[in-house]
Amino acid sequence: MTDRSHELINTAAQAAADKLAHDIVAYDVSDVLSITDAFLLASAPNDRQVKAIVDAIEESLSKELGAKPVRREGDREARWVLLDYVDIVVHVQHSEERVFYALERLWKDCPELDLPEEAKATRGKAEEHAKLRAAEEEAELDGDWR
Repeated sequence: MTDRSHELINTAAQAAADKLAHDIVAYDVSDVLSITDAFLLASAPNDRQVKAIVDAIEESLSKELGAKPVRREGDREARWVLLDYVDIVVHVQHSEERVFYALERLWKDCPELDLPEEAKATRGKAEEHAKLRAAEEEAELDGDWR
């Protein structure tokens, strides 16, 4: 994995954390894939936040490192947006897609990359958010029955 890839991953992870992404994680896939060095995964509880995270990552990588994606997929639905920077690939998923597709399972044998502290602090946020939403929905239902 190159120094450039590390720079891209760390900058993208920090941008995602700044926009309150959940469960940011990165894997060094350079030993198993020839097309890229690393994957960055992040999620958000709604489509609007997915878009905001993607926009922040693109802006940070462009301004700070002069990097522009060669490909961007999934914009319309904003359920899973992929940003391909050749050296790295960024996946920003709606929390439901993140659970359903479980990309971490695919790359669990690849080394996890060390990320900025703010990015590490996002671990477990999706689960916390899901529990909070479930409690809110239950409270709403209880209110409807009274």
